[in-house]
Amino acid sequence: MRKLYVLLLSLFLAGAASVPAHAADNGSWSVYPAASRIAARPYFYLSADPGQSIDDKVVVTNKTAEPLSFRLYAADAYNTARDGGFAVRTVAEKQRGVGAWARPARSRVTVPAHGKVTVPFTLSVPEGAEPGDHPGALVALDERVDKGDGTVALGVQRAVAARIYLRVGGPVVPAIAVEDVRFSHHQPLVPGLGDSGATVSYTLRNTGNVTLNPKVELRATGLFGRTLLARDLVRIPGELLPGQRVRLSEPWRGAPQLDWGEVKLTASAKDTRESASASFVALPWLVAVVLLVVGAVGGGTWVRLRLLRRRGLSRPPGGAAL
Repeated sequence: MRKLYVLLLSLFLAGAASVPAHAADNGSWSVYPAASRIAARPYFYLSADPGQSIDDKVVVTNKTAEPLSFRLYAADAYNTARDGGFAVRTVAEKQRGVGAWARPARSRVTVPAHGKVTVPFTLSVPEGAEPGDHPGALVALDERVDKGDGTVALGVQRAVAARIYLRVGGPVVPAIAVEDVRFSHHQPLVPGLGDSGATVSYTLRNTGNVTLNPKVELRATGLFGRTLLARDLVRIPGELLPGQRVRLSEPWRGAPQLDWGEVKLTASAKDTRESASASFVALPWLVAVVLLVVGAVGGGTWVRLRLLRRRGLSRPPGGAAL
């Protein structure tokens, strides 16, 4: 029987910009910008106008006791759909920004044991490039595939990338949006017996042209404007890249079992702030069933009374019905 191989890319990037400066490193090799005359750089922070070119250098260091060979390429960055993490396109994907504009002097390098190689690269911003931020990375990919055992074997390629934060000159527009807010309730069948909870899901989208460091506040109100919940969310991406959207959710333990209100999400970043909301009705299943039965019985009784009343009106005084 023929095995089915699934190829996965294990990519390591250095953490968010707020993390202390260090190279992207997976324990076997690291990738980082060549030191400037002033100091070492954790990432490439570059700026250029449309039509301008920038020359820089990237360093690949081998931490193992044997030579390692890599495919070196530039890639566009994006936010992952799962949690909004910083990720980059694979070598096989189409590149439209930094991945298409940056060209290393060598596409393949061999780094000796416990050694390092410095590779120049040129980043050429085309005429007509949109102003604002264009994030990406320089990736050192080990093209060897580690294959697993079994009917379905997972082939894994490892890569390490140094981030590139490029800003193209022109007007910058920070803008954020909160979209498609939804409220789902999880509660016991019988009110008061068991815990209740809820999940608030929403889409966070960067509608501007600069990278944002968003903050999101969740507020829930019940009947008569009572505050049920007010918190700053922490399960959000540290960086929301231009044009990217991420679907996120927030659990709410101890959500009300019987109430009627609204959940409101407010997202903010430097010079931008937007809100969106959704209404909810908290009603235990048993209460809902009882109300439905009462409503059905009441409705049926009302219909019968109306029919009896009509029949009574159709009878002549002291006689049989006509």
